[in-house]
Amino acid sequence: MSDISILTRYFPEFSELQKNQFAQLQELYATWNAQINVISRKDIEQLYERHVLHSLAIYRFLPFQPGSRILDVGTGGGFPGIPLAVALPQVDFVLMDSIGKKIKVVNEVAQALGLKNVKAIHGRAETADGKFDFAVTRAVAPAAELYTWTRSKISDDHKNALPNGLIALKGGDLKEELSAIKLPKEVYNLTDYFKEEFFETKKVVYISY
Repeated sequence: MSDISILTRYFPEFSELQKNQFAQLQELYATWNAQINVISRKDIEQLYERHVLHSLAIYRFLPFQPGSRILDVGTGGGFPGIPLAVALPQVDFVLMDSIGKKIKVVNEVAQALGLKNVKAIHGRAETADGKFDFAVTRAVAPAAELYTWTRSKISDDHKNALPNGLIALKGGDLKEELSAIKLPKEVYNLTDYFKEEFFETKKVVYISY
């Protein structure tokens, strides 16, 4: 599906500006992906389901309060950070990746959309400046590694409906992976949010720091 109807079906609250920004993503990513491969070639036509809607599972799980500061760890081409930044214009997002050419794509997409709440940085999460309310990520590493990378970056000042920590989009059997984390954690099936077959094995993992 290459139009935003899948988004507006689940999120009718989006403004005309937001819908326009989301509608630009298909052409922007198709153009940049032809130059710098940041999305699987077979996925580019499924951008709105497999990348944008998937990213917005975090928004459905916890719509961050205005003024929150969010760190996107291993953002790749800008997921989940870019869709979340469109959905939450009063929240600040720092998108980090260790591969410079991917950050170039993120910067170009954010600029094309006019996003003032996105800062894209070439580097590792451990080197991010300042403190954040949450770290978000999409299956870039095991949970224990994500915790190691981000634990010093999470603020003790809580302003959202849940205590600060990590929100990760993951898939498959996570029992062994999560057993390595001795912190409060919760796992939610994305089929609770979205009905498409793609989400049958997908989960959102919340770890409270």
